[in-house]
Amino acid sequence: MTVAGQLRVHLGAAPGVGKTYKMLEEGHRRRERGTDVVVGYVETHGREQTEAMVAGLEVLPRRTVSYRGATFTEMDVGAVLQRGAEVVLVDELAHTNVPGSRNAKRWQDIEELLDAGMTVLTTVNVQHLESINDVVRQITGVPQRETVPDEVVRRAEAIELVDMAPEAIRRRMAHGNIYRPEKIDAALGNYFRVGNLTALRELALLWLADKVDDELSSYRAAQGISETWEARERVVVALTGGPEGETLIRRAARLASRSRGADLLAVHVARNDGLSSSGGSHAHLVAQRTLVEDLGGTYHQVVGNDVPKALLDFARGVNATELVLGVSRRSRFSALLSPGVGTTTANGSGPIDVHLVTHGEVARGRATAKGENALSRDRRLAGLFVATVGTAALTALLIRLRDRVSLDSDVLLYLAAVVIVALVGGLWPALVAVVLGTFLLNFFFAPPLHGVTIASGENVLALVVFLVVAMAVSATVDRAARRTREAAAARAEAETLSTLAGSVLRGAEPLPALLTQLRETFQFGGATLLQLRPDAAPSPDRQHDPDAWRVVASVGRPLGAPGEGDAEVRVGEEVSLVLCGHPLAAEDRRVVQAFAHQAVVAMRQQQLSEEAAAAGPLAEVDRMRTALLSAVSHDLRTPLASAKAAVGGLRAPGVTFSAGDREELLASVEESLDRLTRLVDNLLDMSRLQAGALGVHPQPTSIAETVSMALDELGPDGRDVEVHLPEEFLEVTGDPVLIERVLVNLLRNAVRHSPPGSPPMIVVGAHAGEVETRVIDRGPGIPAQMWDDVFLPFQRLGDRDNGTGVGLGLALSRGLAEAMGGSLTPDTTPGGGLTMILTLVQVPS
Repeated sequence: MTVAGQLRVHLGAAPGVGKTYKMLEEGHRRRERGTDVVVGYVETHGREQTEAMVAGLEVLPRRTVSYRGATFTEMDVGAVLQRGAEVVLVDELAHTNVPGSRNAKRWQDIEELLDAGMTVLTTVNVQHLESINDVVRQITGVPQRETVPDEVVRRAEAIELVDMAPEAIRRRMAHGNIYRPEKIDAALGNYFRVGNLTALRELALLWLADKVDDELSSYRAAQGISETWEARERVVVALTGGPEGETLIRRAARLASRSRGADLLAVHVARNDGLSSSGGSHAHLVAQRTLVEDLGGTYHQVVGNDVPKALLDFARGVNATELVLGVSRRSRFSALLSPGVGTTTANGSGPIDVHLVTHGEVARGRATAKGENALSRDRRLAGLFVATVGTAALTALLIRLRDRVSLDSDVLLYLAAVVIVALVGGLWPALVAVVLGTFLLNFFFAPPLHGVTIASGENVLALVVFLVVAMAVSATVDRAARRTREAAAARAEAETLSTLAGSVLRGAEPLPALLTQLRETFQFGGATLLQLRPDAAPSPDRQHDPDAWRVVASVGRPLGAPGEGDAEVRVGEEVSLVLCGHPLAAEDRRVVQAFAHQAVVAMRQQQLSEEAAAAGPLAEVDRMRTALLSAVSHDLRTPLASAKAAVGGLRAPGVTFSAGDREELLASVEESLDRLTRLVDNLLDMSRLQAGALGVHPQPTSIAETVSMALDELGPDGRDVEVHLPEEFLEVTGDPVLIERVLVNLLRNAVRHSPPGSPPMIVVGAHAGEVETRVIDRGPGIPAQMWDDVFLPFQRLGDRDNGTGVGLGLALSRGLAEAMGGSLTPDTTPGGGLTMILTLVQVPS
């Protein structure tokens, strides 16, 4: 039986990182060690360094395939199998074979070689992996039709990441080491942009990191390793829903931040019956989950009745290195009876470091949380009544039946009375019944009668058993009653919160929808969200002072201050949810707190939206004011002064000009007036643009025709511009007149700054539903930190001669582009210079 060969994959983030070169390099190393190595298929793409690496290796002939009148070459799988080498080099794992080939995909060819016992070295780019193909298309705008199933790559015996920084890839591209010179500028402006390459690199690193994590988990499982391996720092913080949670989260976040790249995970252990055993609050958990996610962590919930075991199982499952817990909130008396979750977890943690964090709730107990689930006051009073009056009545009855009922029967009847008391009033009334029953049994029915001594040992045993059983039964019945009430409350809370989430998602305005849902659910007469005014002075009467509070939102009866309502839920020091109609029941407070926290989130989102909307127009008005002042003070004066000087010279008495001189002076006047006209037109257009009065008539427009018209507008300067248009017909949504004007402005700048012998270039490409028109020059360029200044009106960034323009063209061009739903952004030209990118929405073909 033939043993399957091994697959080694060289994974790259993008073309040109050197995958094929690395594969050939490894082939040479193996050949030098005496291994039989052949090249089954290598694509050099005309790269000199790659072709040089092929030299010295045996290259098997390819198979020629004819398809639709064209001839293609593919790997000859049969020839490779017949050659029977130990190691085969096969490039481009995701390649699709020409129809009529032995297999549809090259990875299927490779599987045949592996089945034959050969070791295969191959290459693949991350964009060809099936699982992330759609993500790559969204990032780059380029669909990848050739893909390979992730499982094929994951089965590889080894995956080597061939990594290269985006800037290094672009330098290789600019030097001609990846594509032919005529394709360099278009590639740099489209697929090989820095943002694209950075995103692809991160995808490759994350995909490979997942593969490494899977391998580590598989190895640990196969070897039966349960202890933690500190291959990567992971900090787990345990949350109960108590008020100390925020302190624990921030402490855990600080621990994670000390180890660069450490993961922060928060976990809450819930009972498998859905009830809470920690006295926690759902509202606290909601707020704490938000905090964890804001700090870059993840929130998890696991189910288990044994909290320490559940915590340790989760921590070991995620290979955690540190576990953060809060010191117990139980009372000191309770801590004497059992060690608590923190101590139990620390004792069984093994190599996981356990941090017990102190907080303000230590040793305060859980009375408040439990009290929310306790039986009502009326039930407890009824239980006490039954315990006293009922036990007295039972005693009177049994005294009359003393001759016909034995002591054992008396014990059973008193035990039944204890159960009834526990069902009616809970634990404490039942304990009263236990004490009374024990005393009455001893005094009236255990010989000697009417005394506290007991003559018979059996009677002593019966009374002791009664006492123990009665206490156990009363505690069990009370616990069952509590759990029943907790279950009903949990179900009601879940239904309410589910309705809350639905109302928020459906509502166009989440804040009023939240308050309306709260009011309807709990039958309040009104619900008002108040925020303390920043200028409100501290005073004892602030709770009743409407001037100190701002009404954020209100439904039903409006309230102006917290003191005007029947109930208040505070969120921080500045926000208060005030309710009117009836007091807030203790058992409803947790759910109302969840409403309040959600309302604060909606309020902050609303405030941020309002601030952003208000700041935009103010900034634009200020920018326009500055621009107009600059125009009046400098750029309007310059062409007027030139024209006036020329006219003054012509009218000067006693001066005779030749025909050539007169023509030159008149041309100077005309040029100055033309510049003045363009400036005034630009200023008017900028004013209309800012006022929203500029006429924009968007329509499907051919980008090729618009480029041609812009070049004609330039006149002689447009003849030397290099134009690279795609073969497909591209249309954009925009105003053709405004698009032409933008391109003319960009081309004038590019022509002005381009050195002799290096004319500007226009490159047009489409991706991700957009068309990019790049105007490229090889001039001095502009530092990246000054790119924003390029679009400020009347900024020429180094131009000092008055013939270079007024510096308004780029500002107007960006405004026109944005008015058409597009954008205008600068970029660096590889090798030096500036590239201006006009992006417009593509019309679907």
